[in-house]
Amino acid sequence: MQIDTITPADFAWQAQALCAQTGADFFFPEPGSSVREAKRICGMCEMRPACLEYALQNDERFGVWGGLSEKERLELRRTTR
Repeated sequence: MQIDTITPADFAWQAQALCAQTGADFFFPEPGSSVREAKRICGMCEMRPACLEYALQNDERFGVWGGLSEKERLELRRTTR
């Protein structure tokens, strides 16, 4: 009998990301709140490219991922199609 398994994606980048050390409040602000602080933190993070790739591949619709807001990721998806 053969059992097919799905290999989990490599999420090691998440533990190294600055947001993991900062807390989610900056990255999931209330509607209408500024995302400036989240983007500043993302700008210093070496994991930013992996984070953005994850968000785009998984269609993350809320929060700041890879330094981009929901609207910016939506625009990026539209322009890359």
